[in-house]
Amino acid sequence: MARDFRQAADAVAAQIAAGRLRPGDRLPTQRAFARRHGVAESTASRVYAELARRGLVTGEVGRGTFVRAAAPAADPALAEPAAARVDLELNYPVTAGQSELLAAGLTRLARPDVLAAALRPTGAAGTPAARAAVAGVLGRPGWAPEPDGVLFAGNGRQAIAAAVAALVRPGGRLGVEALTYPVVKAVAARLGVTLVPLECDGEGLLPGALAAAHRAAPLGGVYVQPTLHNPLGVTMPDRRRAELAAVLRETGLTAVEDAIWSFLREDAPPPLAAYAPERVILADSTSKRLAPGLTAGFAVTPAGLTAPVTAALRSGGWAAAGYALAAVTGWLTDGTATAIAAAKRADARHRQQIAAEALAGLATASGPGSYFCWWELPAPWRADTFVAAAARHGIAVTPAASFAVGPHRTPAAVRIGLASPPPPVLRRALTTLAALARTGPDDVAPE
Repeated sequence: MARDFRQAADAVAAQIAAGRLRPGDRLPTQRAFARRHGVAESTASRVYAELARRGLVTGEVGRGTFVRAAAPAADPALAEPAAARVDLELNYPVTAGQSELLAAGLTRLARPDVLAAALRPTGAAGTPAARAAVAGVLGRPGWAPEPDGVLFAGNGRQAIAAAVAALVRPGGRLGVEALTYPVVKAVAARLGVTLVPLECDGEGLLPGALAAAHRAAPLGGVYVQPTLHNPLGVTMPDRRRAELAAVLRETGLTAVEDAIWSFLREDAPPPLAAYAPERVILADSTSKRLAPGLTAGFAVTPAGLTAPVTAALRSGGWAAAGYALAAVTGWLTDGTATAIAAAKRADARHRQQIAAEALAGLATASGPGSYFCWWELPAPWRADTFVAAAARHGIAVTPAASFAVGPHRTPAAVRIGLASPPPPVLRRALTTLAALARTGPDDVAPE
């Protein structure tokens, strides 16, 4: 049977390669495919899953399965800077005067005694000064993390990877929002962890969906973005966080809370870790808050999980470097981080206004103060054809497939990153994309 479905997939792949099935062509329904080829519907499902695995087709909820306009990138989306002239994929905000503020904080590291200390090996626990600095910056009304529970990674991705590795054994299952941060998909693949998509609504992850998934087959943990969910921009209200915390306690599950973008929403409720501190590992970093080139990741752990997360950081080689940790500690304590974060909040609001004006009348959604927006494309556009058309205009955007978990869950949508280009360039790029969206794919002349 395995040979049959792969041979059938090979035959469809050959038609795509020969041009008999062209980019954008809709494949028959799985039932129709099964009848045409004299196979079971379960075999047809495996054929379509294999074609999707090879990157040859994309499934869209309620619309069908289509031949992709282009092969997917070999690396996960958002992993490397795009080659396009206007990058609306990556989101690394930089504000005016930021480098000058950061440079001033580095002068203290030029003293030989301070530099000598910074160049010594540093473990996952960092230094007492670093732990106190992180606890002070992350703390907010309703939540004050214990400095002894703060661990350090090279960046936020490594903090998330260590938390997942500590919670879920290879071969285990991790619940995630049905649209999730693409790096988590790559982390799970490398750790041998299966992602289980969980239903969400306009307030974020549905606690009942988490409980139902765990009853169906035990989960090792759940990864969630309660504040400024990437890519949807949703922020969970207080009530939803309390409900989710109750489910964590009832099931005994632990959540990995991604708080990387939360510094942009001072008005958000306290983190999920405030509602169930014994059942949440909070991951954060200075990549967005300060700059990606000299950063540190944080994992705020419950007492019972400090040892396994520490072990994961050590075994993965993910602990922060001493020099970066010393630099970050200084910026967190001397007011630099506070000043830059405030500037980025103002910058994000300005860019949101640009997006609202340029994309007026189109189906976009975002959270207040977010550096990205989610765009449900007008029919008959699909994400992959729109991405290809945007690239012909020198603009890189991220297709929904980069965030989708599980087969046949990909909406006709793209994520627009607002942080990278200068505001005038951002406005021109968004105006170009809006005009493109109002045409049809057939109206776009190929080059």
